[in-house]
Amino acid sequence: MSLVFRNLLKKVGSGAHTHQDLTRAEAAMALKLMLEQTATPAQIGAFLIAHRIKRPTAAEMAGMLDTYQELGPKVAAIESASPVMILSQPYDGRDRTFPLSPLTALVLASAGIPVLQHGGDRMPTKEGVPLIDLWRALGVDWSRVPLEQVSICLAKAHLGFVYLPRHFPAAQGLVPYREQIGKRPPIATLELIWNPYQGASHLVAGFVHPPTETIIRDALYLHGVQEFTTVKGLEGSCDLPRERTAIIGLGRHQPEPWQRLRLHPQDYGMNSSNIPWTTLSEAGEAMQQVLTGEPHPLTASVLWNSGFYLWQGGKAATLTEGMALSQDLLCSGTVRQHCQRLQAVVEQL
Repeated sequence: MSLVFRNLLKKVGSGAHTHQDLTRAEAAMALKLMLEQTATPAQIGAFLIAHRIKRPTAAEMAGMLDTYQELGPKVAAIESASPVMILSQPYDGRDRTFPLSPLTALVLASAGIPVLQHGGDRMPTKEGVPLIDLWRALGVDWSRVPLEQVSICLAKAHLGFVYLPRHFPAAQGLVPYREQIGKRPPIATLELIWNPYQGASHLVAGFVHPPTETIIRDALYLHGVQEFTTVKGLEGSCDLPRERTAIIGLGRHQPEPWQRLRLHPQDYGMNSSNIPWTTLSEAGEAMQQVLTGEPHPLTASVLWNSGFYLWQGGKAATLTEGMALSQDLLCSGTVRQHCQRLQAVVEQL
């Protein structure tokens, strides 16, 4: 048993009226003791559920991010005219709406914007489809790529992926606790703002509840991150919705450090229902249809989503131009060819 960890546990788990928030340094220490398994399983499970009940603060999240940056894998910087875009998604996946970010990442990469993603296998508590399975459906198995080769893939094909079980086994060691406590712990929010890339980047983090966005924003500011985007996306991802207004936060440098952007799909002819999730095999067929230019309802959602990120990535002056560029890249076969190039690079690595 760790006496140091027990004292940290007592602070967050003392009840609604007597609990105390951890300092940034204490939160960093707590997560480090959990990742290194210095804390006992009983202590780890108790902390994760108590911290969820208490609700994390921005300072605590910043401290946990300190530990991820200290102990986690680091993808070496590449030479690139555009910052690497970090497209996040909750690690426990999606089970209601079709995930768009793999196709979005391919569109961005084919336009010259490097994209880095990270995640693991199917994970409690949602057990939804993870990014790694969607990429496999596209013919790309990121689980086989060693960490030192991820930056090479990022340089050659403008795409990379950090796979938790292989590249960050200490974090993978905390996954069973999610199933045992039956709830998402605060580290699920931490994963949305973790950036394993060492060079210039632009983080995009999805969220569901406004308080989570506030924690994300303030934790990133505590880390000195000024350029980032938050999206009230589909199931907490960075995929823009089509059945409602897209609510977006833009973290920018001074003099306007925080801006709110609301995009109405109907203003762009994009208002419709979101594409529902069915099965992985059907998803693979749908994604291939989009890449080959065959008519499919998924295409419009990809144009809406990738058009926004082409705009934010500086490849288009407006959202409308971003969607037009996305359509050109898909219709010309450029994105499909880039996917084939990615498959070849990963296979070589």
